Amino acid sequence: MVPTGAYGTWPSPIDAHLAAAHDGRPEYVGVVGDEVWWTEPRPAEGGRRALVRRHPDGTEAPVLPAPWNVRSRVVEYGGQPWAGAVREDGAGPLVVFSHFPDQRLYVYAPDGGGDPEPLTPVSGTGHGLRWVDPVVHLDRGEVWCVLEEFTGPGAGDVRRVIAAVPLDGSAAGDRGAVRELTDDRHRFVTGPRLSPDGRRAAWLAWDHPRMPWDGTVVMTGDVTDGGPFTGVRAVAGGTEESVCQVDWAPDGSLLFVSDACGWWELRRMRPGDAEAAGLCTGRAEEFGGPLWKIGLKWFQPLADGTIAVIHGRGATGLGILDPETGEVVDAPGPWTEWASTLAGHGSRVIGVAASPRSGYEVVELDTSTGRTRVIGSAHNDSVDPAYYPEPQIRTFTGPDNREIHAHIYPPHNPDRIAPDDELPPYVVWAHGGPTGHAPLVLDLAIAYFTSRGIGVAEVNYGGSTGYGRPYRDRLREQWGVVDVEDCAAVAEALAAEGTADPDRLAIRGGSAGGWTTAASLAATDVYACGTLLYPVLDLSGWAEETHDFESRYLESLIGSPTDVPGRYRERAPISQVERIASPFLLLQGLDDVICPPAQSERFLAAMAGRGIPHAYIAFEGEGHGFRRADSVVRALEAELALYVQVFGIDRSDVPPLELRK
Repeated sequence: MVPTGAYGTWPSPIDAHLAAAHDGRPEYVGVVGDEVWWTEPRPAEGGRRALVRRHPDGTEAPVLPAPWNVRSRVVEYGGQPWAGAVREDGAGPLVVFSHFPDQRLYVYAPDGGGDPEPLTPVSGTGHGLRWVDPVVHLDRGEVWCVLEEFTGPGAGDVRRVIAAVPLDGSAAGDRGAVRELTDDRHRFVTGPRLSPDGRRAAWLAWDHPRMPWDGTVVMTGDVTDGGPFTGVRAVAGGTEESVCQVDWAPDGSLLFVSDACGWWELRRMRPGDAEAAGLCTGRAEEFGGPLWKIGLKWFQPLADGTIAVIHGRGATGLGILDPETGEVVDAPGPWTEWASTLAGHGSRVIGVAASPRSGYEVVELDTSTGRTRVIGSAHNDSVDPAYYPEPQIRTFTGPDNREIHAHIYPPHNPDRIAPDDELPPYVVWAHGGPTGHAPLVLDLAIAYFTSRGIGVAEVNYGGSTGYGRPYRDRLREQWGVVDVEDCAAVAEALAAEGTADPDRLAIRGGSAGGWTTAASLAATDVYACGTLLYPVLDLSGWAEETHDFESRYLESLIGSPTDVPGRYRERAPISQVERIASPFLLLQGLDDVICPPAQSERFLAAMAGRGIPHAYIAFEGEGHGFRRADSVVRALEAELALYVQVFGIDRSDVPPLELRK
């Protein structure tokens, strides 16, 4: 007989250390020769990103030992940080990568001994140099990539161009040896994709105040010997059309993903055509996503003319698209979310996928047989999957009869049942972005709570991606309104239907989700408490304090500061502190340049003397998002300790959290 235990008191084998060990996911898959390579997190190694290779015999090994950290800081969120190639002289593979601490490009021959050698100069005072989305061109003796160059002390003193870096190391001490292939007419660019005949390059560009999911253009240029691209022109996209990826088909057609029809769909422009044609029209699903990082991929052209695509509505799958018929054949498997990274090699397609029963893992599809298999970073731990939560895909009705998508994770533990007369506490999770979404996948941070008897509701509020551009545009000039209303509507619906205890509801979120959390505590009386992770709190200061990429983001989320200055004051949580009556926990990375600590510090100063119980934990060495195992552990345990106190849960195995007034 299963014992009875009050919600929140259940013992669980999923502790914070286990959740921290599985924090993060594999990214940036690629094929080097016959090997599959990718980056993956190392929380126990200071949060570095390791580059891993899978040998043909199936064994895995790091390409680079600690402390090498393969991660770029371009636009602060980074992007594709490495590129590999196989030398024809039989000397083995060569890899070019961005090292996070100094942001220099390095070249390394992993089978040849020796150490990585720098390719780019050391950044000096007033001129930071960063690199992302590289492609190695051995025949040209160069690596082509995006160069981000800071020309002054301000976040806006920056230019971005496509550049060619010599592979011989001559630019390691000479910035002048870096050849610029484009000018800086556009504020933001992606890395170039070379046509099959080597004569043309294609890339994406956009400018302030637009974000890449608002409007981007597809640029092409003619490749020259030793000079910049010529004949540069825009061939697709626009200020009201978001193109999130561009590449070339084997026949020389230009392929790109555009949301001109209201959904991101794949389009093709054949040689000589003036306009592109849709390859999968009328499907009412997404074949792309928000370009938060440079070099993300939702499609991969294959040698036989077909195209591997990531697509779906809400959840995503991997399919093979026949561009002549528009037919998509999906790969078999349990995965409900495919990350925006793909690679192809012959009949093989490699991606990163997860499901409600498995974390993100490297998956290979053999298009010749239709079979899929996990080949790397499988989610292996000692916990019985019986402790994993069982999610429910739900659609709720919000204000103005609008639909709200959410994933509901009820409390679940095979060793305990709750008393019949008790309703469980629930925590609403507001995702970041806000232009993003909460995927339907196994997350041990969620399981950490559900296995103890605390439910989780992940809300894909209006403004989330995955449901078409009209759904995404609901948040235009409505940030702090629609997101707050949608989260509250889900929480209240769960309480009204008897799923959740209306007196034990909480909300939490990081970054933009931290904003939604703080705004919710100020605008509603739905929640008993909240957890804010590295949040936006003060709109008047954030545009000047944050990085260049998002410095104009508020113009679409709030409105023009010139036209609606009062809206910036009214909606900011820091301006509504007198309305916050619930306890809260505030977690902040001290090295965060996206949501700087000054935001949290001003908010706490404004809350001082109001008598609201709260706790503030600052993490040295952490930026926007926590990557070190000890930081993740402390954050999770502190969050649970908040709920233990506020919800009146009887358990003593949680480190105490001091709430000050």
